[in-house]
Amino acid sequence: MPLPGRFLTSAMIRREGELFLFDCGEGTQISLKMLNIRWKKINSIFISHMHADHVTGLPGMLMLSSQVDRQEPLYIYGPPKLGEYVEQTRKILDMYINYEIIVKTVEPGIIIETDEYYVKAFPLEHTKKCFGYTFREKMRSGVFYPEKALELNIPKGPLWSQLQRGESVSLEDSSIIKAQQVLGPSRKGRAFGYITDTLYKEEIAESVKEVDLLLCEGMFDSSLEESAKEKKHMTAKQAALVAREAAVASMGLIHYSPRYTDRQLKILLKEAQKVFPNTFLAKDRMSIDLPLKD
Repeated sequence: MPLPGRFLTSAMIRREGELFLFDCGEGTQISLKMLNIRWKKINSIFISHMHADHVTGLPGMLMLSSQVDRQEPLYIYGPPKLGEYVEQTRKILDMYINYEIIVKTVEPGIIIETDEYYVKAFPLEHTKKCFGYTFREKMRSGVFYPEKALELNIPKGPLWSQLQRGESVSLEDSSIIKAQQVLGPSRKGRAFGYITDTLYKEEIAESVKEVDLLLCEGMFDSSLEESAKEKKHMTAKQAALVAREAAVASMGLIHYSPRYTDRQLKILLKEAQKVFPNTFLAKDRMSIDLPLKD
């Protein structure tokens, strides 16, 4: 249920000019406008499941994208029925769409992969087919050491750039210099995990292992654990168990029951922090920077 100051579920990654949206609850486009984020830059939308509070913002997003001279296709990933929902909504509302919409049905596994990152879907257990997602950057080249390059008589310029990208280069004397000769050890990229609307299961933790930031539903406090189990949701404590088992760096709770006022959300926070101290309450339009580690 959307509340004043608390819209429905949605999260966004902004990376190197690309925008990736996870779920699109009612009010998503309002927050984007308030943050002055250009939604034409959204490349991909990932829907967890076909419940209204996770998809009702989608029609507005699709229509707004036609008003900003979008040229690139929009990819929407999610469970079965998502394609039908998008197509039927377009027809019934007679939407004017001037760009390509590509809907892809998700199965567990890698659903997007580039040279620099990949997105993986994993199954959750809810009253409808539901998926969690991880966004992980691939290993990066190690630190470049100019002094080592100079010792090997590699001239400054394009060859240095090639080596920094992890490529081998050939010198005028036909000798081959490998990137490892001038680079430090490979470095980890950043990782993000997104979990919402699921029964607590120990194996969930494996899918979000060691992410830098996990956004995870913590809908109820432990006094309502039976209700959570019946509705196939998690308590804040169970979310913290996932975070602890997965050894994530930090966790933001999301998807709170409307029974909790903003002041009462501290009940969920305290409960989670007893199990996983580095937990915080995610709030509308909160921005979290995930810097590269080195």
